[in-house]
Amino acid sequence: MKRYSIICLTFWLLISCGSDPKTGTADEPENVDSTGSGQTVSFNAQQLKSVGVEVGTPQLEKISGTLSLQGKIDVPPQSTVSLSFPLGGYLRSTTMLPGMHVKKGQILAQLEDMQFIQLQQDYLTAKEKFMLAETEFSRQKDLNASKAASDKVFQQARAEMETQRILTSALAQKLEVIGIDPARLKSDNISKSVAIVSPINGFVSKVNVNVGKYTSPTDMLFELVDPRDIHLALNVFEKDLNTLSVGQHVVAYSNSEPGKKFRAEIILISKNLDQDRMAEVHCHFEKYNPALVPGMYMNGEVSVDNKKALTVPEEAVVRWENKFYVFTDVGSGTFEMMEVTPGVISQGKQQIEAKGVNGDTRLVVKNAYALLMKIKNTEKEG
Repeated sequence: MKRYSIICLTFWLLISCGSDPKTGTADEPENVDSTGSGQTVSFNAQQLKSVGVEVGTPQLEKISGTLSLQGKIDVPPQSTVSLSFPLGGYLRSTTMLPGMHVKKGQILAQLEDMQFIQLQQDYLTAKEKFMLAETEFSRQKDLNASKAASDKVFQQARAEMETQRILTSALAQKLEVIGIDPARLKSDNISKSVAIVSPINGFVSKVNVNVGKYTSPTDMLFELVDPRDIHLALNVFEKDLNTLSVGQHVVAYSNSEPGKKFRAEIILISKNLDQDRMAEVHCHFEKYNPALVPGMYMNGEVSVDNKKALTVPEEAVVRWENKFYVFTDVGSGTFEMMEVTPGVISQGKQQIEAKGVNGDTRLVVKNAYALLMKIKNTEKEG
């Protein structure tokens, strides 16, 4: 039995050694490695020739052209109005939808509640009591002048009149807060509903209520935007800040309609840098267009003066997941993807900046997207 076990064990070891799979072959034509600090892709000489990849070096030269920036449409806080109502109530009606244009004073919705009736009743009652107290004060004043009434009674009458005056004035202010004019309020026009009106000319950006819903004073019912101060916020790298100045003109366009241009002017350059070493540049549009919606992503182009920098052909730089890369030649048909910071584009040349990249760095200068597509396809297959 022991001898049989030894024979089986030896046979199993022989099979294991003989079936060890090879990790690769010498004539494997291509390989993509996404491990390590950067992704790499390899081609043989025939493949490089067929896809049209060419290798060169960056050139240090003076360029003047367009600085391409990305950002989005923004609205300053003073141009955004969040509407709530100081008293709770049930929404009786509204026809508002996001995107609708409204005028100042236009009714946005109608609220209904028993406390609106009570507040109007309290004001009218206090008003009548004040009129009565005022009459009694005048009577006691005359009696006191002729010594027919004591000073104490006269003072009590004045105190009652002032109390009713204060109560009436306070209730009148409450009515004005909810949009009811106390001067026009009478016993025969008490209303169970109040109107919510627009305080500005603009458009509705948010609607947070529906008919029948009970709203509390802390609920935001509508959000309105005044488009007159809508602006473009662009992100610029630290190295390009000195090329921009207030008053420079910007040509903006969206990715969906690149042919539709919007002219703007730089009005403010932020001095604060975020974690990506980028600052915000605020631009004001020369003319408002309804197509400009807050939150919309935009591209901006700014003309800049001559500057000396490393440049490569535009097709040497690829964009992936909102970052920019070039492919450096590490030898033997292998290329490593390296992140770079893009700059000015002029006459087919793209300014780049990255740690370790200089005028002697060999990188792909033509058809870099072929290498990027190879990496993407390999990841999908994996």
